[in-house]
Amino acid sequence: MRIDRRKALALLGVGAAAPAQAQTQGRLAFAHGVASGDPLQDRVVIWTRVSGASGQVPYRWRLGDRSGEGVTGPERDHTIKVDVTGLQPGQEYRFWFEAGGVRSPEGRTRTLPAGGVRDVVLAVASCSLYPNGFFNAYRAIADLPRVDAVLHLGDYIYEYGGPGSYGMDSPVAGQRPHQPNREIVSLADYRTRHAQYKSDPDLQAAHARAPWIVAWDDHETANDSFLNGAENHNPPAEGDWNARKAAALKAYFEWMPIRDPAAGQGFVEASSRAFRFGDLAQLIMIETRIGARDKQLDLEADLPVVDGKPDVAAFRAKLDDPNRRMMGPAQEAWIGRELAGSVQAGHAWQVLGNQVVMARVFPPDPRRDLTPEQRAAAPARMQRRLKRYEQLADLGLPVGLDMWDGYPADRERLYDLVKQAKARPIVVSGDSHSFWANELHDAAGRRVACEFGTTGITSPGAGEMVPGLNAGEPIAKANREVVFNDQVSKGFVLLTLTREEARADMVAVSTITDRQFSTRIVKTFRAKPEGTGVSALG
Repeated sequence: MRIDRRKALALLGVGAAAPAQAQTQGRLAFAHGVASGDPLQDRVVIWTRVSGASGQVPYRWRLGDRSGEGVTGPERDHTIKVDVTGLQPGQEYRFWFEAGGVRSPEGRTRTLPAGGVRDVVLAVASCSLYPNGFFNAYRAIADLPRVDAVLHLGDYIYEYGGPGSYGMDSPVAGQRPHQPNREIVSLADYRTRHAQYKSDPDLQAAHARAPWIVAWDDHETANDSFLNGAENHNPPAEGDWNARKAAALKAYFEWMPIRDPAAGQGFVEASSRAFRFGDLAQLIMIETRIGARDKQLDLEADLPVVDGKPDVAAFRAKLDDPNRRMMGPAQEAWIGRELAGSVQAGHAWQVLGNQVVMARVFPPDPRRDLTPEQRAAAPARMQRRLKRYEQLADLGLPVGLDMWDGYPADRERLYDLVKQAKARPIVVSGDSHSFWANELHDAAGRRVACEFGTTGITSPGAGEMVPGLNAGEPIAKANREVVFNDQVSKGFVLLTLTREEARADMVAVSTITDRQFSTRIVKTFRAKPEGTGVSALG
């Protein structure tokens, strides 16, 4: 469809040097919905994408009484992102876009409040594996009677693809195979995968419901990524890691409603940001994946064997090395300033938006927790996990070396920042595909924070250890810091903050393999301010 030159120039409000027409492959469309994100008291980012175009496309947008025009093109995959300023605090706004005579769906967004705030309601989500199930949990978020913002803690997309890849054993995988139908490596690949995910109507509905505040974890690049590589990156076959990472981050900033980097800032630096919810809470979004993280330790590669026996002390020395990092010194210093500033401002809570589980998690011992009959009844995939648990239990080592347990010195540095600021942190985490309620302690045993971990939207957890036994129950029994763990349910955490308490409702959907579903609250936990810290969970 051609756009009249004069109309295009009038729409853009520029002279003859501007593109004269939209170059299209047919009628323009907004096939990926609309989204908003990174709300502040006076501004919010709004997002969409124009489909059906091959060249430059003029567009216009409106949010409340604000409006403007612009041009998008193939250099940013025809995505549109506008940082709308001059807004009023604590207000809901409706917004839309228009291009080529076609109007987008309408979205709802909200600026952050200023001054006195009674409560804040946040939906906390992570880990949506497209082939593994329907995004019913996103639909449930869209249908919430109130949600001030959605926090997505990573694994918004997955890089896998092709027959036999992760999630393709799901009953609905045949309806939802990844596109492209192979592992993604290039910029075009990552763009195509983001486009597929945002074609999902339930995800579109959740994006149109409220502003999102997002962080990446590993699968936005590749599994178990770190600064200089990833478990799921093979340089001889897949090229330079930094090139792949740069492609993934470019696509991420094109396709996600996150504020673009300021002048002189890189993608990683721009991902660390803070949000003030009036006088009630400060949300601090941290980056623990690809900005500074050292390579994860691995039992097979890093556990020495001396005289036929594992040298656990040597492995522990590597694990406890104070030079091992998940975050760099600059980000740690920034977190310290944000925590201190929030406490000085009188906020009741400091919420840390974090990717991986922070609690100390040691394995259950199946030999103690299961009868021989139960052990024999465990499915084959669980038998492998049980053997791993037994090995780790014998060694006295934690379950997850990709989690904070793999970087204990860095965790203590973070806890020191919390204590120095006299903060009351609520840590929210994703990645694990299971619900968690944890009480976090420093090395001396002092409680410094609580943690609410959200399960996956669709990504599979461990499930049942044996029929009828949720694999999270033995984990909770085996660990002082773990109050609750559910490895079966799919859903999200609904976090409600008041000055009196932080309440986490763990909301589960009844199914991810049928579009007809119901929701229920699996468990509710509360933390209260206690002195200069947080209470035990109740």
